[in-house]
Amino acid sequence: MGRDPATTDRLRTLMKKIESLTESGDLHWERQIGSAHRYARWNNNLLILGPAAPLSDQTVPRYLFITPFDSPQCLEINSDDTELGSAVMTLAQKVETASKKGPPTDPFAISGDLLERLTS
Repeated sequence: MGRDPATTDRLRTLMKKIESLTESGDLHWERQIGSAHRYARWNNNLLILGPAAPLSDQTVPRYLFITPFDSPQCLEINSDDTELGSAVMTLAQKVETASKKGPPTDPFAISGDLLERLTS
């Protein structure tokens, strides 16, 4: 089933917004320990750019996965998408550049803050 043009335009606008925020440094991407995945938190959403393969491997499709923290809904745009695939690849390159020097982090590490919220 194809995507309607209005939805494609909205997704294209979203991709440009994420790219712009990445370039300006307002969207901070982190590198996951032991993985090539990059992730960011934005507007109560988790953004994951993957897969766990180096960007230098051009044969591996890329994806942008976005899910709200308070909902099971999600959206995914991948580099095989005929209309938005190039935007995913452009974003992947910009995220790689923006996050290259940052230390790897563990987004699932158990923090004292989290335990405090859950056990209080």
